[in-house]
Amino acid sequence: MLSERVQELRRLRGQVQAGPSEEATQVQHGKGKLTARERIALLLDEGSFQEVEPLRRHRATGFGLEANRPHTDGVVTGWGTVEGRTVFVYAHDFRIFGGALGEAHAEKIHKIMDLALAAGAPLVSLNDGAGARIQEGVTALAGYGGIFTRNTKASGVIPQISVMLGPCAGGAAYSPALTDFVFMVRETSQMFITGPDVVKAVTGEEISQNGLGGADVHAEVSGVAHFAYDDEETCLAEVRYLLSLLPQNNRQTAPVEPTGDPADRRCDELLDLVPTDGNRSYDMRAVIRSLVDDGEYLEVHEHWAGNVIVALARLDGQAVGIVANQPQSLAGVLDIDASDKAARFVQMCDAFNIPLVTLLDVPGFLPGVDQEHGGIIRHGAKLLYAYCNATVPRVQLILRKAYGGAYIVLDSRSVGADLSYAWPTNEIAVMGAEGAANVVFRRQIAAADDPDAMRARMVKEYRAELMHPYYAAERGLVDDVIDPADTRVVLVRSLHMLRTKHADLPSRKHGNQPQ
Repeated sequence: MLSERVQELRRLRGQVQAGPSEEATQVQHGKGKLTARERIALLLDEGSFQEVEPLRRHRATGFGLEANRPHTDGVVTGWGTVEGRTVFVYAHDFRIFGGALGEAHAEKIHKIMDLALAAGAPLVSLNDGAGARIQEGVTALAGYGGIFTRNTKASGVIPQISVMLGPCAGGAAYSPALTDFVFMVRETSQMFITGPDVVKAVTGEEISQNGLGGADVHAEVSGVAHFAYDDEETCLAEVRYLLSLLPQNNRQTAPVEPTGDPADRRCDELLDLVPTDGNRSYDMRAVIRSLVDDGEYLEVHEHWAGNVIVALARLDGQAVGIVANQPQSLAGVLDIDASDKAARFVQMCDAFNIPLVTLLDVPGFLPGVDQEHGGIIRHGAKLLYAYCNATVPRVQLILRKAYGGAYIVLDSRSVGADLSYAWPTNEIAVMGAEGAANVVFRRQIAAADDPDAMRARMVKEYRAELMHPYYAAERGLVDDVIDPADTRVVLVRSLHMLRTKHADLPSRKHGNQPQ
């Protein structure tokens, strides 16, 4: 009878959802880690998960595999909702084959990635696997190739988020690197191409797994991870928050969230927050909190390249991407890492129709032999290329210093900003007044009876002639000089006007951007 078949199905599904054994679950929990299904339950809205291929089993033989064919083959795949919007997910189950990837395992991931792209919805991968299943040989490696290809095809089409909740070694680490955002959990997640044992054998260096590729290493040193958290619950809650700031795909815009923060709210606190003396630092994060809705924003790469801030926030309910210099770190200069960090963020915002607001207080690019030999020209060009290529609404705001090439690169009118505003404290110039006077008036200074007095006089003259707050506005390079307290109002109005912006790029296969 059909009822008997249904009962059999229910028993089988119960076994699949319970996992391989209670002992394996206890071992997973003993490591401070949740199971794949527990993680999915935290990520998705309650009761929304629809699993795909839960009964899939591998067909490999040899090395005892034919006698060990668990359902799911070590990966749980499907879709559900986050705040009512569809999200696709796959989660490695470390209790089965250590989450290692084999043929069936890979085909399940390929299928869910194809479905996500076809449906135009975000894809979240919950990574906790031991890499390729060695017993299946080259078949497992081919499975990774299929994942990498799909990561690349989906890039800029649907948001892709990698959440590292366990080990990720060897070629497997390249999939997260191809996605838009990487989350990691401290102590339990690691990423590296070659592990500590190989490093020791080849170089003689001794290092732990966390020291080589732990969450803090990738969040602070390498820049591989965008976010790092102390526990899985907080990490997955932040993934949900990030998804709320992103559109479903590149044909949509991020959802507009109603806010009780008035669009016409004045920001009088900014008058006391930012010093008029360009040599004094301040916290740009405080400026951002003052401007955005309810003071809330999600900072990306918070602990890496701190001289530039990139963050997602809302202005009058509309999601925006913010790029800002941080005067508290290296005076807000642009260097190699800051250029890479900002360029990647600008590209992501442009891909997903998120308007860009750029807050400038920049003395230039960081000078130094290490920077030049490290390719600051090439890395700075990445940021320039990203801005020049961006077609989303773009608004520039100059708070104080905007010197040299850094001013041009950070979304000046000359590289395509739709609107450029400045505070009365702005100084837009080729370089600072002191450096400029030393170059332009070097002969007069050298010939003077009192070189120091002459230098001070020339600095004052240069600043009055070419660096006064209205010089750029008089030449149409700044659209208006505004009261800092009106900044939120001006930004909201500007972005409302630009919501219907349409811009086309030349027909081409793709650009050849700097690397």
